Amino acid sequence: MDFIRLHSGEDPLFVPLFSLYQSSFPLHEQRRPGDQLAALSHPDYHCMAITEDGAFCGLLMTWESPDLIYVEHFAVSPDRRGSGLGSRVLEKLRRAPQPLILEIDPPEDDISIRRRRFYERAGFVLSDIPHIHPAYRKDCAPHRLALMSSPGPLTPALAGAFRRYLSGVVMAFSER
Repeated sequence: MDFIRLHSGEDPLFVPLFSLYQSSFPLHEQRRPGDQLAALSHPDYHCMAITEDGAFCGLLMTWESPDLIYVEHFAVSPDRRGSGLGSRVLEKLRRAPQPLILEIDPPEDDISIRRRRFYERAGFVLSDIPHIHPAYRKDCAPHRLALMSSPGPLTPALAGAFRRYLSGVVMAFSER
């Protein structure tokens, strides 16, 4: 399994990656294409195609600062789901020295509860700190999400650092 960082929309893996991005996340959780391309130039942004034996298998989009790694988007290709690939990606990601933070839909229905359990099996801890994700698009509203962290519970200080980073760096690449 390899992570191939993309630096431009001209990369041959960008088309399958962006297609999976669009089909895996609701519109309100997606950047507009131009904003996504602009984000590729930021040194903290790691837009990575996940490949195995040369074949595209998924995407992992992270923002990496000295204090934390924000897993903004993560998806495995539909034909590879259930193969253990997602768990292996998270295992590799958890080797980083910084704490990891990701967002999930609040665990209120079967799908979101299964997603929470998947991340818990991978070593993430669900936080009870309230979180509203800002809108990526003008025509969408901010939305409530649940925070998860690894290797341990999210502290209020780390949650504050994450919110500042999200609003000051990550959301600079959104339609405002």
